[in-house]
Amino acid sequence: MENCLIHRHHHTLLTLPSSSYPPHKPRFRFFTRPDLGGGGGASFSSSCLLYNRRRPFIRASAGASHCEFSSLNSPLEPRSMVGKFLGGVLQNHPQLFHVAVGEELKLLAEDRDAAHARMVLGSATDEALLHRRIAQVKENQCQIAVEDVMYLLIFYKFSEIRVPLVPKLSSCLYNGRLEILPSKDWELESIHSLEVLDMIREHITSVTGLRAKSSVTECWATTKVRQFLLARVYVASILYGYFLKSVSLRYHLERNLSLANHDLHLGHRTSLMCSYGFKDAIFGHLSNMPSIGQGLIRQEDEIEDLKCYVMSFHPGSLQRCARLRSKEAVNLVGSYSCALFNNEGSGSVENDDVILTSFSSLKRLVLEAVAFGSFLWETEDYIDNVYKLKDD
Repeated sequence: MENCLIHRHHHTLLTLPSSSYPPHKPRFRFFTRPDLGGGGGASFSSSCLLYNRRRPFIRASAGASHCEFSSLNSPLEPRSMVGKFLGGVLQNHPQLFHVAVGEELKLLAEDRDAAHARMVLGSATDEALLHRRIAQVKENQCQIAVEDVMYLLIFYKFSEIRVPLVPKLSSCLYNGRLEILPSKDWELESIHSLEVLDMIREHITSVTGLRAKSSVTECWATTKVRQFLLARVYVASILYGYFLKSVSLRYHLERNLSLANHDLHLGHRTSLMCSYGFKDAIFGHLSNMPSIGQGLIRQEDEIEDLKCYVMSFHPGSLQRCARLRSKEAVNLVGSYSCALFNNEGSGSVENDDVILTSFSSLKRLVLEAVAFGSFLWETEDYIDNVYKLKDD
């Protein structure tokens, strides 16, 4: 069989709630889970949950069926106990996933701050070096855990639109041929506004050569591509999706402020006309108020479409919008791209192998990467409100 098919019967996709954050925190209770530096991985089951004041944990059972995180069909495996725990919650109790994430982020922030406080208090003692080392280790553990949380939140968002992430490409290749089915183009495009989607389609054309309204024959035509170039396109598309999310939010904010300013000028103009009287206003008194009319025209001229807005950016502003804000996000993009494209765990995506694939599969990869970048921006913003991320 030449194709690598992502079927529902082959890779189970979770049915998750549509709302991102539950309005009321459900009452649920957890087992205590080990600290961040605990031992190896564990499998999670749907066993009953008990309460403990410390960290939540779903106890592994000795039942016949074990729920491994790998069953979520994810290229990237969680490295921390927090990540493994939340993977189990996502698999077994998806309705509690966001509650568990919020609690874990708070606990991680408390752990990191407590270690830093002990380091400061012990700076003048003989144990200063020890406390500094403990704080560094705790900070590294928390950073790895937060990267896992960030990835699981992105995975959750893909699950909400019923799109499974592409598995490791090495598992999709057959005699050097790569095919990804089903394409899921509609679902991946549905998360974007029309203006953003137009820019994404131009990006797809520029990196793959596939026109926006290509025929079925053109989509299923094959091409050869080096795997390391495909990896670079994927990472660049993640960054492009991140940039589009950032710049579109800024665009709509400035546009709304412009419209609000427009209404302010209009209200001011109406009040002045009433105070002067309509006759005086019509016959010349408005000539003493040039800023009102000019302000109205200028504000309407400034309302432009998203593409023109982006093209008018100063290079410095463009770079700020395109840059990943946190170190955790930078690390996640690097580790995820290596997990997706790397063959034998060499830690690099610089694989010079040539693969044969269709333009449809290339489009699927680019659309997924753009969505990943968009979700990364949202996830990074959400986490930073609970757990302060490191500036990159």
